[in-house]
Amino acid sequence: MSAAPDPDSVTDRSVLSLRDVRKYYPIREGALQRVAGHVRAVDGVSFDIRPGETVGLVGESGCGKSTLGRCVAGLTDVTEGGVYFDLSDDDARQLDGGAESEIARIGAAHRVDSLQGPAQRRFRRNCQMVFQDSFASLNPRHLVVDLVGRPLRVYNEAGGADLTERVVELLEQVGLGRQHLYRYPHQFSGGQRQRISIARALALNPELIVLDEPTSALDVSVQAQILNLLNDLQKERNLAYLFITHDLSVVRHMADRLVVMYLGKVAEAGVTSDVFAAPHHPYTRALMEAKPELEDIAAAEEARGLEGVVPDPARPPRGCRFHTRCPVATPMCGWEVDDVVRRLEDVPGLFDSLSGVERHSDFKANLTFADEGGATRLEDILNSDDIPVMMRAAAQNISRKGRTVSVEFQAVEDVRLEHTGAGRIAACVLDPEEVGK
Repeated sequence: MSAAPDPDSVTDRSVLSLRDVRKYYPIREGALQRVAGHVRAVDGVSFDIRPGETVGLVGESGCGKSTLGRCVAGLTDVTEGGVYFDLSDDDARQLDGGAESEIARIGAAHRVDSLQGPAQRRFRRNCQMVFQDSFASLNPRHLVVDLVGRPLRVYNEAGGADLTERVVELLEQVGLGRQHLYRYPHQFSGGQRQRISIARALALNPELIVLDEPTSALDVSVQAQILNLLNDLQKERNLAYLFITHDLSVVRHMADRLVVMYLGKVAEAGVTSDVFAAPHHPYTRALMEAKPELEDIAAAEEARGLEGVVPDPARPPRGCRFHTRCPVATPMCGWEVDDVVRRLEDVPGLFDSLSGVERHSDFKANLTFADEGGATRLEDILNSDDIPVMMRAAAQNISRKGRTVSVEFQAVEDVRLEHTGAGRIAACVLDPEEVGK
């Protein structure tokens, strides 16, 4: 399910469309480096980016934002799903439920990893990227005139004195000038280097720029300058931005629509102002509560970060992926055997005494210990207040026989993205009104 486009949009096409994009990285073990599993960095993400709009992509570190940005820019091949360039609304509807022959036709003409020849060159020049680390993304041995002018030379847009003048024009657009042409990246401040990266991205007048944490390494005052610059350039050139960040105050200022990611999946998406006014997913609300407005002293004093750690993306939780850290989790959120194993790891010595796990499913297993003492300790823990109330409520069986503890939880399906209002989608078993309580 894709994030719904702005109903007020006057365009009938998307610069870029993502459909069920997945990116898995293999986990290799042993001398033969056999694949033992996969890290699910991006796990089924869909949304559209319209001409002239900014889509904000937010979430904690490790949620898959930057990996998705590289997939969008064509720098990383997707494992499943597709990234489509310059897609009409009619073709987008065909992708979401059309005949296989139509989907194949659209893929051959618009799918980024299928483009060849002139079509591929057209995509490459119209989708540029600004990286988080401007120093690492600029070759330290090249002058600014070469760094900014290279796209123009590669696409035969300019040469000689004309190229130099084009580079000067680009530098002036980002607040630099002719005096900076023959300097190296290390001779600039962080903010100036990011301006050079933006100038290089603008060289071919692209339709879309992927901005991967473009201001996170900069001082607050410099951040404001870069954000204002990006806003001005967008208005002048009708640019579309995919703005990747963990800073909610920045994305609130920049983005028309917001996509919130958690552990490789979309937790919520919608118009930015609507999401901030009334988040429909507990994770979105937790992110906002973790960084209140500085003007609101009372909220700042009550601010608290998310408790717990992000689960292993190689084996993400079933049901709702956020349920292991969610303050309003329910028995239907997907408690499973792995939740018990995580509890073992928190008890000194108990995990080491575990000798085997016989899984019947993700929700049912027998855990065998080296001695009856370990089994007794686990049974006591699972029946104590140390376990979340909703986890105990989801348990259909907790019993011990000798050195073995049998556990069974209520089986659930993975939580799907559902429409929760005009242009809003969220992946939560609770009603939006319940989330806000």
